[in-house]
Amino acid sequence: MPPVKPTDLLGTIYAQWIEEISKYPDMSVGLLRIIFDDWQRATAEPAEVTYTHTSLGGVPGILVSPVGSDPRQMQIVMHGGGFALGSSASHRKLAGHIAKACGTMSFVADFRLAPKHKYPTQIEDGLSIYRALLEDGYLPDDITLVGDSAGGNLAISMTLRARDLGLPLPHQVLTMSPWLDMENSGTTLVTNNDTDFLIAPEGLQANIDRYIDGAADPTDPGVNPLYANFSGFPRLYICTGDIESLFDDSARLHELALGAGVDVTFSVGEGMQHVYPFLAGRHPRADEEIARMATWYLAGRLSL
Repeated sequence: MPPVKPTDLLGTIYAQWIEEISKYPDMSVGLLRIIFDDWQRATAEPAEVTYTHTSLGGVPGILVSPVGSDPRQMQIVMHGGGFALGSSASHRKLAGHIAKACGTMSFVADFRLAPKHKYPTQIEDGLSIYRALLEDGYLPDDITLVGDSAGGNLAISMTLRARDLGLPLPHQVLTMSPWLDMENSGTTLVTNNDTDFLIAPEGLQANIDRYIDGAADPTDPGVNPLYANFSGFPRLYICTGDIESLFDDSARLHELALGAGVDVTFSVGEGMQHVYPFLAGRHPRADEEIARMATWYLAGRLSL
């Protein structure tokens, strides 16, 4: 069979990254970070959204302000990038599309990155932002945790940690292609290997080592939510592409949440790549997904 080729801009970008990275197998993490900030190229600039560099709870980031949004509704965005890559720059436009559709503000966190800062630093930074919002008078019902890929892991782990600490929980958690399996064992890592243009087990293992090597066991629920107890977890949204290598992580999370009685929505993008909402403004399925997120978010508001 001829090799599978990308069918959209995101797949093309992923394929370009892997081709260039493969030429330099000893590329530094610093250079990888520069490459991954190119993630934003897949996303169209959302209209009537402004951005401000600021900090919350001592954590730097970008405050996303869609025109007409409710300033007392906030999304905390934990970006993807394997806990070591990605930034507010790579994710600000994606955050802008989601916040604009939901009618909220958004803060894209530049949490500290591995390998210099291992688990649980990233979770602690996220909770510092959450606590700062609560101290500023935001209601937990008005705060939504959002994360893609490794950031999806962080959004879930932050919520579980908040529950265990006795903090009031956010009303809703929204994840896109969450990467949860720190054992690197999902079946779709094999079955979807030819159709996913970014994810490979070797790359995942390198990021696992950067994040938790020596800091936790891969089966620790703090780093691997697939081993966590989801009792009392808030409303949860999961979207994933059916041809991506991490599809298994989302499917297993969905089953865990259902088993714990969580109000969970599972949206699957047929033929879509890892974190396909990055194509917002450039692909009809990505725009449809953003609209689905907004419908889900607003339905959760009505349930308050």
